[in-house]
Amino acid sequence: MSFPAAPDAVSSRRPSSCERQAVPNATDPLFREDAYLREVEAIVESVEPGGLVLDRTIFYPQGGGQPGDRGELLLEDGSRLVVVNTTYGADRGTIVHGLAEGSAVPMRGARVAARIDWDLRYKRMRAHTALHLLTAVLPYPVTGGAVGDGEGRLDFDSGEAALDKAEIAEKLNALIGRDAIVRYRWILDEELAANPGLVKTMSVRPPTGTGRVRLVEIDGIDLQPCGGTHVRRTKEIGEAGVTQIEKKGRINRRVRIALSQNAA
Repeated sequence: MSFPAAPDAVSSRRPSSCERQAVPNATDPLFREDAYLREVEAIVESVEPGGLVLDRTIFYPQGGGQPGDRGELLLEDGSRLVVVNTTYGADRGTIVHGLAEGSAVPMRGARVAARIDWDLRYKRMRAHTALHLLTAVLPYPVTGGAVGDGEGRLDFDSGEAALDKAEIAEKLNALIGRDAIVRYRWILDEELAANPGLVKTMSVRPPTGTGRVRLVEIDGIDLQPCGGTHVRRTKEIGEAGVTQIEKKGRINRRVRIALSQNAA
């Protein structure tokens, strides 16, 4: 069951000049403030070899272990462009919407309505939030991970600790059942540097260089920097199962989880 559309599921907000000054012509990433936006009006800023750059977007670009969003762009003449992947540009400030092969590319300045594949995005939001909770269940350094479509994995340097699938699943579902609020707040790059314990991932460093870093807080459970998309409350994740624990090295274990088909 898809989560009901929020009242703000269509955005008309335009970015301020200070929001976009770090990188010239940077895309305003609306998904960082509201992952529930499903559609937004935007303007084509440029046409790149890999696709279209918009002035603002709700499409999450591939990164941090989370795949790029898919969806469509609707033009004023009624034509439809299929977005097959979303990535960062070389400057890490622009976001490129990769189009299906053979697409007729609009000109710079064209107005579009950008729509994400919501069912796919929501599965990833649930899985990503569940992986945050998994780091609270297993408080070990994270050496890798990936967010899938309603499933995911994390690699832990867990030493010689014995990991039990049933025990981990029980603890994970107990945290999900607390229906904790998920919120965002921002700190300066300097504050993150002064608090290295906030960073749990050894393989993926939080994005810095714009002056501030977004923290994802799961009330009373977890706090860490992350640029991905998440649900608003943990009960939205639904029931989680631990499907496999793999030995990836002498002290490294890969824990795979899968979520029920429907959110709570």
